[in-house]
Amino acid sequence: MYHPTTRVLAVLALLQSHGRLTGAEMARRLEVNIRTLRRYITMLQDLGIPIIAERGRNGCYELTAGHKLPPMMFTNDEAVALSIALLTAHQLRLTETVHAIQSARAKLELVMPVDLKDQIRSLTETIRLDLNAVSVNAPEGDIILILSSAAHQRRRVHIRYRSGQDEQTERDFDPYGLAYHQGRWYAVGYCGLRRDLRSFRLDRLVVAELTDAHFERPENFDALTHVIQGVAMLPRDYSFEILLKTDLLTAQKEVEDVFGVLEPCEDGVLMRGSTDDLTWLARLLAKFSFPFVIHQPEGLYLALRKHAESLLDIAGNI
Repeated sequence: MYHPTTRVLAVLALLQSHGRLTGAEMARRLEVNIRTLRRYITMLQDLGIPIIAERGRNGCYELTAGHKLPPMMFTNDEAVALSIALLTAHQLRLTETVHAIQSARAKLELVMPVDLKDQIRSLTETIRLDLNAVSVNAPEGDIILILSSAAHQRRRVHIRYRSGQDEQTERDFDPYGLAYHQGRWYAVGYCGLRRDLRSFRLDRLVVAELTDAHFERPENFDALTHVIQGVAMLPRDYSFEILLKTDLLTAQKEVEDVFGVLEPCEDGVLMRGSTDDLTWLARLLAKFSFPFVIHQPEGLYLALRKHAESLLDIAGNI
């Protein structure tokens, strides 16, 4: 024998899984008659669950989007996955979603079994997700929503942007995509003012307004790759070019994101970038599992030699 509440939840689970089912099919699966099924549907509708009922001999029931999500049932594994996702979202530091994330986590804990609740709390208190730094000035949530919608719909936006020197300029912008890198959000696309590809930090956007104009996005455009390469190639004291004696896949696994731009060539992979600290660069090169050839700068040879000598001194004292 099933408890009536269990039957009602089973009706909801069926609709969540299939979206739309005939009354006859649902009654068959629940092993009840049509009249009883209609009573269960009415109970769910009275609770505010958005279920549309089609009348007729072969009428169907359909779960539609409502103002609030209907009750959902998760397995323990799904609850853990959701908790980790909420923890990650919290560390992205979107100012408009902080309270919503906290509320969602509280609601999720409210319906968990006691044992699982304790495990989740231990997880959230001990896990640390390395998202490569925390943005001091997080962007407003509506800015991200506007830019992401514009990128998806391929609609031009008019923006007012504040530079690092606190100067404000206005321009039309075609957002090809958004990226999160080293604690900051970026929008990448075509800048009407500079007439070239540009990336803009979202925390510096003062105004973003959708326009009626549309644009074509380059095929297979990767906003994150553009941001990473842009950061790697920022003007610094020393520009470097190093030939890595390996294949591209291996190089990508061992080269850090902000280390340099990788370009396959006949002899291996060329790595180009810039740095203010040759000693730091030498230490990173020493970690590679493959040989390499320094093309420039010459000062990198001396920095690498000094690092090697320091390692030999350490080894000699062991």
